[in-house]
Amino acid sequence: MKLKAVNNEYYNTLGTDWYESNNNPIAILRQEQRTKTPLILEHLKRHFNESVDLSMLDIGCGAGFLTNELSKKYKHIAGLDASASSLEIAKEFDKTKKVKYILGNAMNLPFEPETFDSVFAMDFLEHVQGPKEVVFQAANVLKKNGLFFFHTFNRNPLSWLVIIKFMEWFVPNTPKDLHRLEYFIKPEELVMMMKETGLELIEIKGIRPCFDAEFFRCLFKREVSKEFRFKINDSLTLGYIGVAKKL
Repeated sequence: MKLKAVNNEYYNTLGTDWYESNNNPIAILRQEQRTKTPLILEHLKRHFNESVDLSMLDIGCGAGFLTNELSKKYKHIAGLDASASSLEIAKEFDKTKKVKYILGNAMNLPFEPETFDSVFAMDFLEHVQGPKEVVFQAANVLKKNGLFFFHTFNRNPLSWLVIIKFMEWFVPNTPKDLHRLEYFIKPEELVMMMKETGLELIEIKGIRPCFDAEFFRCLFKREVSKEFRFKINDSLTLGYIGVAKKL
């Protein structure tokens, strides 16, 4: 059955709002990435014994929230996305000018097998109708013993309420169908996809907003401040982040 499309066109309209807006759902993604990046860096440091001479690919990189941070430490970073306008913003905000940004299709990666030490699919799998194919493509271009990082959303009624409806109700400029529940992926489904493509789960954690005073201030003002924070926890009910190794 063909699913109704997610509104991925939204990302083509953002321009510098990717990095500058505080009244837009992209601001929530930007703040969330500030919590995800340290976790990623810790796994990379531990797994690769602090080597910085690594090749990395971010699938669905958007405007480079992750890739531009990785380029401050690592030498060979590539970001692939289907949105040309998003890639232009990524290049503009790449202070190192080291990232290779590529316009391309995640279902048909333009790389040879076993090219990268690490591959990322962050906030991306819930935007495509064939997430298993993306995982397969990622595993194919990943070197043996390489790392696959992911972040996506669990499929359940609470996720629909918090991630979809809450965003529509309280975050200005949220377009219709930015997310759709049927595209969300249960953790056990994603673990099975990885297992079938030769990836072994190392760690999986939940991630959610911090329900502190700043959260309610932002809610009241209908804006996302730089103090809006997320936290890693053990509950996979909403969003979850993890890492797997290619066997």
